[in-house]
Amino acid sequence: MFWNKKFNYPPSTRTSINGARYYEINNTKLPSVTEILKATESEHKKNSLLKWRQKIGDKEANRVMQVSSARGTSMHKHIEDYLTGQVKLDLLASENEESLIMSEQIIQKGISNLDELWGAEVTLSYTHSYAGTADASGIYGGKESILDFKQSNKPKKREWIEDYFLQISAYALAHNKTYDTQISQGVILVCTPPPETLFQEFIIDGDEFIEYQKKFLKKVEQFNSLMQNS
Repeated sequence: MFWNKKFNYPPSTRTSINGARYYEINNTKLPSVTEILKATESEHKKNSLLKWRQKIGDKEANRVMQVSSARGTSMHKHIEDYLTGQVKLDLLASENEESLIMSEQIIQKGISNLDELWGAEVTLSYTHSYAGTADASGIYGGKESILDFKQSNKPKKREWIEDYFLQISAYALAHNKTYDTQISQGVILVCTPPPETLFQEFIIDGDEFIEYQKKFLKKVEQFNSLMQNS
């Protein structure tokens, strides 16, 4: 993998406005991609999450979410360190921590297809509308791509991860607009924790990728309308 530092990604800070997550870039505050998706999620998804919480109870639901969040944060840090050359794969493989084992799977089975890295944990923004942090950008399987790394407590089905596709489509839109790139592919790399440690790769491209970009821009409009009326 060749690290081509061809783009000057801006620094950013994260802030909160009325409880919503925003990015501050060049003295401009922009809503985050994840905040937009959260604010505009469907009633069906809200009800599904509520039913899950009611089924297992608030205490267990909070515990599961905290464990998953901590594991995901740790996994992302391991992968970022690997991508930026701060740690070698054999050092990851020598550890037994869940997040390290998951990182190794994503690196060996997914990131091995990354021909060229442009950046890791890169801040992106789109025409004063939104901002976010993409896990990686570069050339994956011969195509200009945005990559996102996910941990999951159980295997995913494609029809369950529409928000992942919307998120990565938003990052691609921002990257293409800002840096005049031709990103035409979004790559989601998922891993479940041990003992199963199942790796999954989901790729979105072509017309489907374009449609998700359009869907996300509509969500931006919906979010702005909600903020104006709140």
